[in-house]
Amino acid sequence: MASSADPAFLAALRREYGDAGLDTPDLEPDPVAMFRRWMHHTIVSGLHEPNGMVVSTVSPEGRPSARMVLLKGVDERGFVFYTNYDSRKGHDLEANPAASLLFPWHDLQRQVRVEGTATKVSRAESEAYFAARPRGSQLGAWASPQSRDVSSRDELDRLYADAEARFAADAEVPLPPQWGGYRVRPDLMEFWQGRKGRMHDRMVYQRDAGDGWSIVRLAP
Repeated sequence: MASSADPAFLAALRREYGDAGLDTPDLEPDPVAMFRRWMHHTIVSGLHEPNGMVVSTVSPEGRPSARMVLLKGVDERGFVFYTNYDSRKGHDLEANPAASLLFPWHDLQRQVRVEGTATKVSRAESEAYFAARPRGSQLGAWASPQSRDVSSRDELDRLYADAEARFAADAEVPLPPQWGGYRVRPDLMEFWQGRKGRMHDRMVYQRDAGDGWSIVRLAP
């Protein structure tokens, strides 16, 4: 048997899909409603971190970057996540608000891909979400200079200890000035369902000039 470090091992890894199909009659008229239906299925299936998504941005120099974050809200306005605005993704989105999201629900043989434009949510919305976070996460938002170089784990631990000392145990931790949410307003949403022979179903919603949606099927 080939070692998992052998390139031939990776080339031979494959899984046949085909537990279900996806066609136009299966779709909701609105892609956010369709996303909510699939998200519900994902949650009740017991999938780990069903709201985990890949957020991709592009730097001012045109270099793409991707990372996993957690979806924290979705409605007709778009998809919301929270971060440090001074992070790499924050700087990327400040220069170029185009963003893409990917929900990789492999165990369900499904993916959802979103393309759109990111804008900051209101300060009040960020404050409401931040107040609901566990205290440890609140302190971490104050402590971490996200995406910047640090000398060691000891430095991170010291920064966290400094944040703990800054806010009394019985005091409310306020929202840091550099921290908050983004909302990605979708212009395109693709729903991908695995099928046999790699003939996957790819159904794409595209926003039109009237703010409605058209639906097309893409070849796999």
